[in-house]
This record gives sequence, structure tokens and C-alpha cells, in this order.
Amino acid sequence: MPEIFSYPASPHLASELDRRSIDFEKIQQAATILAERYDRVLLEGAGGLMVPLTRDMLTINYIAAHHYPVILVTSGRLGSINHTLLSLELLKQREVTLYAVAFNHADDHQDQTIAMDTIQYLKEYLTRYFPTAVWLDIPKLACHA
Repeated sequence: MPEIFSYPASPHLASELDRRSIDFEKIQQAATILAERYDRVLLEGAGGLMVPLTRDMLTINYIAAHHYPVILVTSGRLGSINHTLLSLELLKQREVTLYAVAFNHADDHQDQTIAMDTIQYLKEYLTRYFPTAVWLDIPKLACHA
């Protein structure tokens, strides 16, 4: 984790509160080192494609500038279809490659009907508009005390 801030907020605000800029060079160096050691490197964004990293740069700008493919994480909560479709349209508009949609099953229990319909709807949408994208299921992990 090349950049850590003390306040749990979007990166632009967290960096301002800590009175230091995000060191994008340090992030890129860490990604390069990891890419030399491993076949795949995952850079996790915080909160979505439109999250501001600085007052002038959004997460989607950083992704597009580096030509990173995206794994978009979603769930079956009410409102997820809208959020996911907006994100997919933004990726298309910015010509960013969608590698996969990862469906997090942790919230399925809240409303099984909505969760199952969301899966069906999004899979059909991907088949139609993002046929090369992979569907990934993230199972709910059982916690044992």
C-alpha cells in the first residue's frame, strides 16, 4: 500500500486533511515492481470510477491514462443495476477495457428476489454490450468464531 491517509474519506479529501499530495509516482513504482514479480497485479480503487483522487483528477482518468483494464464489483442490493450500468456506460465512453464484472454475494440475503434478478439482468446486459467481459461470482464467506 504505497499511499495511506489518516482519515477515511475520498482520496482528494484525505490527502488534503493530511496536508500532503498523493504521490502517483510512488503508486506507479509499486505497481511496476509488483508486475515484475507477478503475472497479475490488482490496483484497487476506493468507492467507484468517479471518485476524485485530486480536485482535478477522477479515478476513471487515472485508469484511462494508464490503459488499465477494469474489474467492476457490484452486488444485488437495491439500486445496484443503475449504479453498475452507469459505470459500464462510463467505461464505454472513456474507451476503457472491461475485463470482468465481479458480483459480490454478501448482500444476497437482504432480498433474494432482487439479487437473482440483478444477476440475470446484468449477465444479459454484458452479453449484449460487453461480450468479452468475464462474469465472476464472489461468494459470501462464512465467519466462524
